[in-house]
Amino acid sequence: MGEERRGTSGKRWTSVPRRTFLKAAAASAGAAALGGMPGILHAGQAPAYPKGTRLHLLQWLNFVPAGDKVFLAQAEEFAKQMGVEVQVERIGMNDVRTRATAAIEAKSGPDIILIPNNLPHLFADGLADVSDVAEPLGKEQGGYYNLPRANAFSGGRWIAVPQFVYSWGWNYRESWLREIGYEKFPDTWEGFRDMAKKLKAMGRAVGQAFGHSENDPNNYCYALLWCFGGAEVEKDGKTVVLDKKGTLEAIKYNTALWKEGLDESGLSWDDATNNRAFLAGSLSVTGNSPSIYFVARDKFPDIFKDLNHAPMPKGPAGRFYQLPTLSSAVMKYSKNQKLAREFIRWYMAKPQFEKWFDVMDTFAVPPTKMWYDHPVWVRDRKNVVFRDVIKDSLWPGYAGPPSRKASEAMAKYIIVDMFVKAIQGATPEEALKWGAGELKKIYGA
Repeated sequence: MGEERRGTSGKRWTSVPRRTFLKAAAASAGAAALGGMPGILHAGQAPAYPKGTRLHLLQWLNFVPAGDKVFLAQAEEFAKQMGVEVQVERIGMNDVRTRATAAIEAKSGPDIILIPNNLPHLFADGLADVSDVAEPLGKEQGGYYNLPRANAFSGGRWIAVPQFVYSWGWNYRESWLREIGYEKFPDTWEGFRDMAKKLKAMGRAVGQAFGHSENDPNNYCYALLWCFGGAEVEKDGKTVVLDKKGTLEAIKYNTALWKEGLDESGLSWDDATNNRAFLAGSLSVTGNSPSIYFVARDKFPDIFKDLNHAPMPKGPAGRFYQLPTLSSAVMKYSKNQKLAREFIRWYMAKPQFEKWFDVMDTFAVPPTKMWYDHPVWVRDRKNVVFRDVIKDSLWPGYAGPPSRKASEAMAKYIIVDMFVKAIQGATPEEALKWGAGELKKIYGA
């Protein structure tokens, strides 16, 4: 029986239990090989794993419940074919970091953890080399995009296998924009500010989270920084350059936008608050994946008809995105590393991944380029915008290479808190000085 529950992100979930234990009896010696499992099942026989072998995977509570359903069915299918048990545990996104830290310190816990964003760099010493899985997948599927590779590759090895990248765009009410004279969504940040100011004056503010939550605050703040020409470090990955004109202009812009156009309760929001507020009719515009659209389609038909999506506005330096990623990491302490690799290789292979990608319905951008022309992207014209966001994405720590230090900076929410300090009354210059100082502590500059 399904149960309703709430993760720490605040989202409600139905139909899929919080923790699922998928068990299967050992496959007979004459079991037929499963399509899509090359290298796993040989001569129609499952590999011999000791009776009672259990593989434990820890992942996020999927924002698209249909994705959970497909993945769990695939885990059960894999378990039957391999003659093992597969335990899939799902928790709130904001709890994954804590669980991964505790598991690595204790050298005990899940065999596989789906780790968000660039956190694999922070945990690299506790992660097994999965190059033998990631490299072939990339070659088979047209190569990896820069962002997922940046977040899962370190020191000449793959420390995780990219699973997918969250799509992201501005969700907005078309009729409300028309009421203030906008027939289409503004393409620049200056136009965005004018739109937001007029909407807030009508009691329909733009919503943006600035709390310590993995996705929404980082997505907005890093992107805004880059759009105005700011960056954390030079290409050498050592020289902190946050204290520059581009960053200062981004802070000034955001502080004005906050007062003129944003919902001023956003300092306490997590990744789910804006979803609920938008669906309640309290917000006119908010940045998000298409998960709001999917819920509106099922439960709020009037909002669904009026909802559309737009790309990130352009700033003086261009259009950029910070997109959340999830990557499958095999833990170095695991005694089931071979089996863990086989499972990842299997669920990332085209036959399985395509089924999952199809039900994720533009929420998930595959990490490889093979999927760009897939029919999923054009099923609904309002979602086509999500296909191209990956092309304009950068990685935390840009313009330097991906690194543990960049991961630490993101984990400490330095960029987010820099913007928040100005919102709370510090001058833009003071906020910038604080942010640059915090980065220098990390980078040793």
